[in-house]
Amino acid sequence: MDRLTLLLQFLAEDPNDPFNIYSVALEYIKSDPAKTVELFETLVSQHADYLPTYYHYGKLSHDMGNREKALNILQRGIDLARTQNAAKALRELQSAHQEILFDD
Repeated sequence: MDRLTLLLQFLAEDPNDPFNIYSVALEYIKSDPAKTVELFETLVSQHADYLPTYYHYGKLSHDMGNREKALNILQRGIDLARTQNAAKALRELQSAHQEILFDD
């Protein structure tokens, strides 16, 4: 059984677990970015407090050429990381945000 099949099985068994949605989204990131965006949108709308989403969604949005969306998503993640007192995630999100702001 390949990894995607296994992750899809986990998602089918527990579709409300944000980790399952996130795992499938990351698995699709290279083969089907549109599907990844769809899954990330599900996460930010239904599981807005699932912090790992924001870094990868922001980076993907930037990679897909949507700078403003990327900055917005990363800022939302920065705000959430502050609320959750997640220092490491905060640094990573701020770094990605700054990279987009100053490198483009």
